[in-house]
Amino acid sequence: MTHRFRTAAAIAAALVALAACGPTATSTPAGSVAPAASGASGRPQPSVLPAFVSSELAVGPNRFLFSFVDPITNAHLGSPDRTASVAFTGPAGQAIPSTPGTFVWAIEGVSGVYVAPVDFPVAGDWVADFTTAAAGKPEERIGFQFQVLEKKHVIVPGDKAPSVDTPTLSSVGGDVAKISTDPKPDKKFYETSISGALAAHKPFVLIFATPKFCQTSTCGPTLDKLKPVAAENPAVTFINVEPYKLTDDHGQLQPVLDAGGNLQTVPASEAYGLLSEPYVFIVGGDGIVKASYELIFTPDEIDKELASIR
Repeated sequence: MTHRFRTAAAIAAALVALAACGPTATSTPAGSVAPAASGASGRPQPSVLPAFVSSELAVGPNRFLFSFVDPITNAHLGSPDRTASVAFTGPAGQAIPSTPGTFVWAIEGVSGVYVAPVDFPVAGDWVADFTTAAAGKPEERIGFQFQVLEKKHVIVPGDKAPSVDTPTLSSVGGDVAKISTDPKPDKKFYETSISGALAAHKPFVLIFATPKFCQTSTCGPTLDKLKPVAAENPAVTFINVEPYKLTDDHGQLQPVLDAGGNLQTVPASEAYGLLSEPYVFIVGGDGIVKASYELIFTPDEIDKELASIR
């Protein structure tokens, strides 16, 4: 079955190159901005609106990704000097205290999002209550309604990593250009397949990213961030998988489109349940996923996780 990523239009308009690609109609957090009419609540209309970046949220631990946009121009308003925190209320009076959002650049100096850890105890309809302030401006609060699933479609920490035979240099005669769209590929990222890494029973880092056909424009930067991490951890296997079906057309990789002209995902993307890309998984020597990062991460996060499993 072909699994297509869909661009979240509202986020695309807000974050431009950073736009989260992804959720299908059945997996989207189904968010909507809660009414903020000054008559009923006493609050003025907000000067910003929250933008969900996470492709899905589910019971258990989540890396909650979000940003803010101008409600009129859709301009991206997330920045290191804008404060942001979020609290949650859910079914049957469930409440999660306010947690600060940490701003992380996706493309340094260009675009980024806020990351906040949240552990949802139950599925159902929830409200995120954002508090934010631009530098020198008063705080604003905006409510946002969304849905928490029982379980994510994507593989999560604690799950067994699916074993998939993915392309390697040995399968293409050593020509990395036949299996990677990275203009400056690190050949070490293409020496081992997922199935081979699992059979070796050693930790590895799995990256789903396609610099040439990325729906979020962050795949290239994702790989570039990981290259120095890989160099500092030579004992750890790093694997990059192009998430879409590609074919060699006169020396250039081109997408294999379906009848509707859409990109088609490869079996590994299907096996890992991806709804967005880029995506990074850290897998332990026991074959269990220890950590995962949708769209964005810091090298320190990867380093810390690798140090804990070696």
